[in-house]
Amino acid sequence: MSEIIKRPEWAKKKIDFKNMHGTEAALSGMNLHTVCHSARCPNLSECYGRGTATFLILGSACTRQCLFCNVTKANPQELIPQEAENVIEAAKKLKVKYLVVTSVTRDDLKDGGASVFADIIKKARAEGIKIEVLVPDFQGNAADIKAVVDAGPDVFAHNIEVVPSLYHIRKGASYERSLEVLKIAKEFGAKKTKSGIMLGLGETEAEVLKTLDDIRGADVDYISIGQYLQPAKENTPVVEYLKPERFEFFEKAAMGMGFEHAKAGVFVRSSYMADTYGKK
Repeated sequence: MSEIIKRPEWAKKKIDFKNMHGTEAALSGMNLHTVCHSARCPNLSECYGRGTATFLILGSACTRQCLFCNVTKANPQELIPQEAENVIEAAKKLKVKYLVVTSVTRDDLKDGGASVFADIIKKARAEGIKIEVLVPDFQGNAADIKAVVDAGPDVFAHNIEVVPSLYHIRKGASYERSLEVLKIAKEFGAKKTKSGIMLGLGETEAEVLKTLDDIRGADVDYISIGQYLQPAKENTPVVEYLKPERFEFFEKAAMGMGFEHAKAGVFVRSSYMADTYGKK
């Protein structure tokens, strides 16, 4: 059994439950899920306090078994009727001007859920809401990627998550396929593309730099780099807690590679402060 490493003070963040009530009330009874709750995000109360949330569509159960993720692994669920309408209604309730939508992976669906993403994007644009989508790999299906891109998201995101040597914890995924998803999205005309990786799982500095270089090589505009925080005892344990200055190093290295915007830090997540990317 792996030794549990004590979390240092710089990797602790207090959740302020008082800050969350307004957002939780707005989402109540709408048959919607947020990745904020499902993945036990450390930024939960901060984002809810800002009146933002990252919506998790296509159900709450994932068809893959990634060892770092706390999202429910179970049999696929029926798609929620009017899910696109519900998401947009919730966004309007919260008065969000920048909407982030992600999903569980649905390998059981013919299009992997691409049509639902596209529907939400179109409805958001009709309401004048900017939208970022964080999509699964759609098993590399170019037609599904194109359907999402053609709907016109402001940002098309797909996370690489970990360095190639650690892909055994990303069950059902392929490093090369994920890079290809990002590359194809840009070739199909995505306005901006974005990816994210987690550190602290045993990767080396050289592996991180090579992975960042590979991502930039796929013509990705934005990158987020955060600390892996074990969400539950069943998940892969943390190997190392990187100090803040190490994240500063990787952020500067990423900017030096030509990313338009790079954000690195202990609590940085792909959808955290997503509306600030691309801004000076």
